[in-house]
Amino acid sequence: MKRVLSRIVIASGLVAACSTLSLAHAADTAAKPDAAKGEQLYLNGELSRGVLACVTCHGAAGNSVIEMYPSIAAQPFEYVVKQLHDFRPGADNTPPLRRAANGNPAVMTSIVTGMTEQEMRDVAFYVSQQKVDWELAARATNEETFERGQQIWRGGLPDRNVAACAACHSPNGAGLPGKYPRLAGQHVPYLLEQLKLFRSGDRNNEAAMHELADRMNDADLSAVADYAAGLR
Repeated sequence: MKRVLSRIVIASGLVAACSTLSLAHAADTAAKPDAAKGEQLYLNGELSRGVLACVTCHGAAGNSVIEMYPSIAAQPFEYVVKQLHDFRPGADNTPPLRRAANGNPAVMTSIVTGMTEQEMRDVAFYVSQQKVDWELAARATNEETFERGQQIWRGGLPDRNVAACAACHSPNGAGLPGKYPRLAGQHVPYLLEQLKLFRSGDRNNEAAMHELADRMNDADLSAVADYAAGLR
C-alpha cells in the first residue's frame, strides 16, 4: 500500500512539475509588453491601419475627462488585454463579445481590428502602469440614492440573489488585479451604460455580470453606479 501511495505522490509531483514547466515555457514565448511602445501608440495611434490615438477618448495617461469613455489608468494589464480581445469579431466572423446597444458595433471594434497582438499588450501594459489622477476622477453626486447604492455594493440584494459588488471589485472599488477592474472614480454614465449592456446581453463577456444585472432594475443600477464612482 505504501508503495502504491508513493507512486501516486511521485506521479502527481511529475504532473505538477510538467504543468509548471509548460506555464513557464508559455510565459517565455509570449511577447513581452513594452511600455514605451505602448505609450507611443496611446499618444499617436497608427492611422494607416485605422488605429486612433487612445488619448483622444481616454485622456492623458488613461485619465478620461469624457464621461462616456472610461478611465483606464491603473487598470489590470490582463484585464485590459482581455477587453481589447473581446471587442474583436470572432475568428469565424462571429459578433464581438463586447457590442454597443442593440447589438451595434462598439467604437473600439474598428480600432482593435487594426491592432496587432503585440500592440494590444504594449498599450495595455502602458496604461496599467499609469497612476489615477484623483483630482480628475468622478465622484458620487446623488445623495438620495447613496444608501441604496451602498447597500447593493456592500451586501447585494439577497432577496434577488444579487451578490455584493465588493466581493469582486473590493470594498474600496480598487478591483482585483488580473481579473476585475477598478470602478472607484469611474464615470457614472459609463458605469451605468455598461451595466445596462450586461443586462441586455450586448456585452457578453462576463456571464456573472449578465445574471446580476438582469436581476436589478434601473433604479438599482443607477444607485450602485453613482456609489461606485465615489469610492476611493
